[in-house]
Amino acid sequence: MGTFDTAGKQVEVFNYGVVRQFSIATIFWGVIGMAVGVLIAAQLIWPELNFETPWLSYGRLRPLHTNAVIFAFGGNALFATSYYVVQRTCQVRLFSDKLSAFTFWGWQLALVGAVITLPMGFTSTKEYAELEWPIDILIALVWIVYAVVFFGTIAKRRVKHIYVANWFFGSYILTIAVLHIFNNLEMPVSWFKSYSIYSGVQDAMVQWWYGHNAVGFFLTTSFLGMMYYFVPKQAERPIYSYRLSIVHFWALAFTYMWAGPHHLLYTSLPDWTQSLGMALSLILLAPSWGA
Repeated sequence: MGTFDTAGKQVEVFNYGVVRQFSIATIFWGVIGMAVGVLIAAQLIWPELNFETPWLSYGRLRPLHTNAVIFAFGGNALFATSYYVVQRTCQVRLFSDKLSAFTFWGWQLALVGAVITLPMGFTSTKEYAELEWPIDILIALVWIVYAVVFFGTIAKRRVKHIYVANWFFGSYILTIAVLHIFNNLEMPVSWFKSYSIYSGVQDAMVQWWYGHNAVGFFLTTSFLGMMYYFVPKQAERPIYSYRLSIVHFWALAFTYMWAGPHHLLYTSLPDWTQSLGMALSLILLAPSWGA
């Protein structure tokens, strides 16, 4: 798709349609997720707000709240901004309109699946990864297509330089794919029940490698990518130091990945792993503040 200038030459038009769709979905799911949060917070004071109904109980709505705020509200915001920023900074249209549309509808379908299954009590019991295996597969498929669209856009960019925001967006996309796939390796026993292939302390370690880095990459690295584009844009000033921003990127990406064991202190996790996790957590202060 495109328009033509006065000389009859085709001019590239960015795909803002999918950006608009994800932006609207961000607002919609934000309202839903935060409303559920208000309800379960009220239930801590007034337990009768459970209405003696299992699917309205705190235990079932709490994972719905966390998934809705992180992956529905936050996720749609990240799809929208990464698609917007990668087009603007690479000066090309998204790699594929059809694939980008698939990521939108596929992501919404996964979220609707969460809204249905979590209140019904279908859960893998893993923090931030409660969804059962059919939805996990859909999420993995959507995410792989997301990576194809994003990196395909970068590959056909019209400028040699890769802007720092795209480094952050790219790292979050790759890392979340690895985290999601390996943490959710499981053996299905029915359509809505499965068991992790890991056992005991190994399962705990893999879960908090995922859980910590879901915060580290889905909620930190990704939103820093957003910041690196929109803050200078709004301030109408360039980034203070591009070199420092790249140092910040690599320092954050390297150290965050190792800090997961600090969620498992004083457990049966080996002492050396706990110590390594805490050491890297302290080192993580530098790139965290370095932004």
